[in-house]
Amino acid sequence: METILLVVHLMVAVALIAIILVQRSEGGGLGLGGGGGGGGPGNLISVRGTANLLTRTTAFLAVAFFSTSLILAILAGDDGSGRAIVTDPIEEAPAAPAEEPPVIPTTD
Repeated sequence: METILLVVHLMVAVALIAIILVQRSEGGGLGLGGGGGGGGPGNLISVRGTANLLTRTTAFLAVAFFSTSLILAILAGDDGSGRAIVTDPIEEAPAAPAEEPPVIPTTD
């Protein structure tokens, strides 16, 4: 189960990185998301439609990424013992026996 979820998590992470890099920012980004003249990919869908699609895809992938992260964290923390770390009482180590001071012989 954990292996399958980890593979899904990695695929979602790679897809999220790719979608973010494709989006056009104010600095230009990779600019594959639309716009421009000529026969580029921007003429297939309007700029607004592409931006809306990329925004929704990014939101969906972000939710999937956080969900898989939380599930993986929960699975990693479950050791099967059914006990919680916070509610377990702290076991104190027994105190070391006190050493008796050495006896100093006195001369009377």
